[in-house]
Amino acid sequence: MPYEIGLVLEGGGMRGVFTSGLCDALLDYGVTFPYVIGTSAGASNGCCFVARQRGRNRFVNIDMHALRPYVGLRSVLRGQGVIDLDFIFNEVEQKFYPFDFETYSASPTRLVIVSTSALTGQAVYTEEKRDFRRFADACRSSCSLPILCPQWHVDGQPMVDGGVADSIPFNRALADGCRRVVVVMTKEASYRRIDSRMWIPSRIYKDFPQLREALATRGIRYNMQLDQMWRLQEQGIAHVVCPTDLHGVTRTTRDVEPLEKLYADGLRAGRDLALWLERNGYSKPLTHTPPQKWQT
Repeated sequence: MPYEIGLVLEGGGMRGVFTSGLCDALLDYGVTFPYVIGTSAGASNGCCFVARQRGRNRFVNIDMHALRPYVGLRSVLRGQGVIDLDFIFNEVEQKFYPFDFETYSASPTRLVIVSTSALTGQAVYTEEKRDFRRFADACRSSCSLPILCPQWHVDGQPMVDGGVADSIPFNRALADGCRRVVVVMTKEASYRRIDSRMWIPSRIYKDFPQLREALATRGIRYNMQLDQMWRLQEQGIAHVVCPTDLHGVTRTTRDVEPLEKLYADGLRAGRDLALWLERNGYSKPLTHTPPQKWQT
């Protein structure tokens, strides 16, 4: 099925608060997409965007993080890795801010969640709107940072973060029928990875040689994706949105102040994107009045 335009969301750990702000602004303007695909934090943001849950990712990554930090040594000592995904996907879901699976399931938007198979080192693309447990497993596997977090299973298959195999999944969006794509990045436009093989200690994923190879070549493949993405923008096929200042935020940042700043930047970028979509005929006239003062 062809789609006029799709939304592609990169991962990036805590840098994903930029995408959270952008998606919240799109919701303020009543913007929808027929197709959304996301990797890692991009998948989490995409899920809440499709479910129309404005502010949920901001709550999890900023408000909840300030009350009960789930990144760092304390999480490691609890056996959850550097990021306590068990807290995010279980305790937050059950006690603080449940995901609106009913609205998500009823949405006509197609959502694709990207994970990486530990067995093959290849990307796995999951779509699920009926089985909440399978949906949650796909989201968690997509966010399971390699080495830093335990792997997770989907359909009995061990998985890790989707960014290992497909960090910026615009090619999948185009293959699925999108004529154009909006690509939301979580790094500045000038960013490049070290373009060489990464050394992986022999004890890391020793039972998963294909995953080790995917990790070792991740930087090379990521830079190739960047080159292709910018070519697609020159050709008018992609419209790329990048943060202009990360405020020092990394994928494991714990300090709330820079996260707040990056989220606010995302709100402004989302407002600009909503207006760009309208100018280019990709959204209905904006019937929702945006807030006079952007919430941060």
